[in-house]
Amino acid sequence: MEQTNNVTEFVLLGLTQSLLGQKILFVIFLFIYIVTMVGNLLIVVTVMVSSTLDAPMYFFLGYLSFMDAVYSTTLTPNMIIDFLYEKKTISFQACMSQLFIAHLFGGAEIFLLVAMAYDRYVAICKPLHYLIIMNQRVCVLLLMMSWVGGFLHAVVQLLFVYNLPFCGPNVIDHFICDMYPLLKIACTNTYVIGLIVVANDGAICVVIFVLLLISYGVILHSLKSLGQEGRRKALSTCGYHITVVVLFFVPCMFMYVRPPSTLPIDKSLTVFYTVITPMLNPLIYTLRNGEMKSAMKRLWIRRRK
Repeated sequence: MEQTNNVTEFVLLGLTQSLLGQKILFVIFLFIYIVTMVGNLLIVVTVMVSSTLDAPMYFFLGYLSFMDAVYSTTLTPNMIIDFLYEKKTISFQACMSQLFIAHLFGGAEIFLLVAMAYDRYVAICKPLHYLIIMNQRVCVLLLMMSWVGGFLHAVVQLLFVYNLPFCGPNVIDHFICDMYPLLKIACTNTYVIGLIVVANDGAICVVIFVLLLISYGVILHSLKSLGQEGRRKALSTCGYHITVVVLFFVPCMFMYVRPPSTLPIDKSLTVFYTVITPMLNPLIYTLRNGEMKSAMKRLWIRRRK
């Protein structure tokens, strides 16, 4: 498809047109972003420097927090700055970059959650062989597969949108550059591309969500063979993993497992999985994990000495 593109920038309508509302949202989202970055980077640093957190679970957790930090930084600062301006614009190239990076890290995170579920399955169902199965080579391989999966997912998104003709309308009723809002203003019939987006995003969300639920179902079923203390610890670990999975996947499935369209609720759902979930992940993992909290305390004590 030959690109006939007369648009050099897009105008984002943002979350609200109210000037007072924008000032309030500026304060709220700035606070959320600071908490997100502090929480996730604290986990990354703690995992890197703590010798006690050398288990594969913490290896994956460190990278999950890194992905959340970059994913949030790709989207949230631009949205926060836009609250200060009446007219919110983003260049065509910046829009495409935002779309690619967001789907790269979002996709990689989805596949990383699968790796984390597999790690928990091996730890709980095959504890005697855990260190043999989940050796360093396997962990690195699973991480690389997550990155490759996220990259392929993002490339597919970018290739279809980048070559679309944008010849007039450049107002996006959203606060970020995303697939459906961009398809809506393209100067061509995007129905087929919309279906491909559903197949790409929707299928990934549904298939992986179902696989994760099945894997945690198998894990929970196997708990009856454990003692009371082991069962309690495993339930706690699986509990916060399942919480993270549900928080991330349910809004994504509502967004992409449907005919290509834009709905008023889309912006609120996008806020949830792009802004709120990256903030909640470190809170969920650290508040429910005794080893992580102990490692953070030791790190804090060491810094004060």
